Amino acid sequence: MSSAAVGFATSLSLIVAIGAQNAFVLRQGVARRHVVPVVVVCAVADALLIGAGIAGLGAALTAHPWALDVARYGGAAFVLGYGALAARRALRPSSLVAGSGAATTARAAVLACLGFTFLNPHVYLDTVVLLGALANQHGDDGRWLYGLGAMAASITWFTALGFGARSLSSVFERPRAWQVLDGLIALVMAAIGVGLLLG
Repeated sequence: MSSAAVGFATSLSLIVAIGAQNAFVLRQGVARRHVVPVVVVCAVADALLIGAGIAGLGAALTAHPWALDVARYGGAAFVLGYGALAARRALRPSSLVAGSGAATTARAAVLACLGFTFLNPHVYLDTVVLLGALANQHGDDGRWLYGLGAMAASITWFTALGFGARSLSSVFERPRAWQVLDGLIALVMAAIGVGLLLG
């Protein structure tokens, strides 16, 4: 198997896990709001982080664990706040309409997406430290092919998630469906936030 294929498979296995970023992309996709900028931000951010890991940032982060602590506590606050908003929407079904709770402007969507990406310490552990270390096991030539494969997996996943979620739009014409989705998102965010705080 080529370095690029290994990078693709490894990155995809890490990225498909349900998390704050994926939940946000899913919600924007279902609401059909600003899907293109959200997908682009997620894919570009992953590419930058993967490239930084291959270039050696992962080693620098492991040498300065306080940097991950800053991201952990900031990320916990951000995720718990978003989870509280989702719980509030779930408890008020009368206010649920198609797209409610999704970022209403492109700027808001991009800022939220950046928050879910860069305030998540797991992003640094997965993309910078782990993928960076695995890529560098493929030698000087193979490491960048591995990185390209990992970046391609990110682009593939976020595109499929953001645009594939549109097929669920008919289901979410019912307020109850939004209530269930927001309830699940609130639970995921709470679990992630508590997990980050407990470290």
